[in-house]
Amino acid sequence: GWCPLSPTGAQTSQLLVDPPWRPAVLWDRVTLTCQGSGTAGDTTWYKDRRWWHEERDPFTVTESGDYTCDRPGSGLSPPVRVLNDWLVLQVPARPLLEGDTVTLRCRG
Repeated sequence: GWCPLSPTGAQTSQLLVDPPWRPAVLWDRVTLTCQGSGTAGDTTWYKDRRWWHEERDPFTVTESGDYTCDRPGSGLSPPVRVLNDWLVLQVPARPLLEGDTVTLRCRG
């Protein structure tokens, strides 16, 4: 997977989203996987910047909000927003560069 380097040069934890579309929506039965050093059992999850729980990794999201994960040795991941909106315009959950051909999904 793609793991950007932090300013100190260490890899940070990353959240993988399945299905791989952003923004993620609850009615897609979104599964989050925390990728980083350490074991999956040591993953700590945060929702809306507050400690959420220590859940198995991966896990299926049941509430909307902003999720981050923390793996020992990798630190906190960038957040992933999961919405409960009626209508969303989605893009692939991957880095996009100028000139890329992109498939958009309008879903409701």
